[in-house]
Amino acid sequence: MPSPPFTIGIEEEYLLVDPETCALVEAPEALMAALTDDLGSQVSPEFLQCQVEIGTRPCATIDEARADLTHLRRTVSQRASEHGLVPIAASCHPLADWTEQHHTRKDRYDQLDRDLGSVVRRMLICGMHVHVGLGDDARDTDPLRADLMRQASYFLPHLLALSTSSPFWQGRDTGLASWRISVFDNLPRTGLPPQFPAWQDFERSVALLVDLGVIEDATKIWWDLRPSSRFPTLETRIMDVQPRLEHALTLAAVNQCLMRMLWRLRVRNQRWRHYDPFLVAENRWRAQRYGTTEGLIDFGRGEIVPVPELVEELIDLLEEDAGVLQCTEALYRTREMAQATSATRQRAAHAGAARTGADPEAQMRAVVTHLIEEFHADL
Repeated sequence: MPSPPFTIGIEEEYLLVDPETCALVEAPEALMAALTDDLGSQVSPEFLQCQVEIGTRPCATIDEARADLTHLRRTVSQRASEHGLVPIAASCHPLADWTEQHHTRKDRYDQLDRDLGSVVRRMLICGMHVHVGLGDDARDTDPLRADLMRQASYFLPHLLALSTSSPFWQGRDTGLASWRISVFDNLPRTGLPPQFPAWQDFERSVALLVDLGVIEDATKIWWDLRPSSRFPTLETRIMDVQPRLEHALTLAAVNQCLMRMLWRLRVRNQRWRHYDPFLVAENRWRAQRYGTTEGLIDFGRGEIVPVPELVEELIDLLEEDAGVLQCTEALYRTREMAQATSATRQRAAHAGAARTGADPEAQMRAVVTHLIEEFHADL
């Protein structure tokens, strides 16, 4: 069986802030116009006016993705600075109040506002999506995307744990490593993907909702992992956005390697063991709550295992694939992320400001300043 391409595409959402006050600022029309001139279709406004979304081109390797993502982040930063603004890549702004934000006036976003009300207005959150190209399998009776989606769901909590970057919300520590997931889960058609017995069952389910006028198309399905409606890819959506570029690339590499590993099992007439979504959801909650500071359940061993230990097992599992895909160094960086996620580093910045006697608001501004520094650290 010929190998799929396993191309990767990375989508990220950024927040625009005033570097002095650390407050959110709505994107000026001139800024979005300049970004569109520079980046074309690789940049777009997001639901809220304080957000910017970018997307890489399909990339064959992590090195290629690094070059494209560096260019995108650098361009957003340079153009934002012309308006006295800076971008940050964290899934929640530590201080901002969602009730003070305004949504972007586009037909698509106006419709979301009408359909979902305050549920969508509260979406002051940013995510990171990774597409992995699996070839055009739309006419297959059991497309590769369907088969791998059923198996890859097991690893979604691991990806969430490593990515957590949203511990603060409206000036308070939520006690969670990913508050973004709590906000996003209020939308319909979110969470772990259903375990459809066959691809046709997925298509029939989507067609039913479209025919009833409930959704326009499959883009309104916001599962943690979904088949893209526009590209022959599987799109992983569970991850918080990463302040540091190299950590974003590491998560992309893990996604790419996971898909190749599961394909490699398939061609050997093997597969990853299926566990009920009820059990996987428990790990999803543990990742959302703790990030990497507490373990996840290893269902085969029947134990809660520390995340750094699980990461070593993941590296052993994916090392062969990382070698083929030329992303071994990025895979190894999961060790660093398992020791300290962005959520952990943000809390450290907050605690450091508290030790200097800073008041609560100044402590949160220190977190934003930390996020500004991390965004630019790898550029």
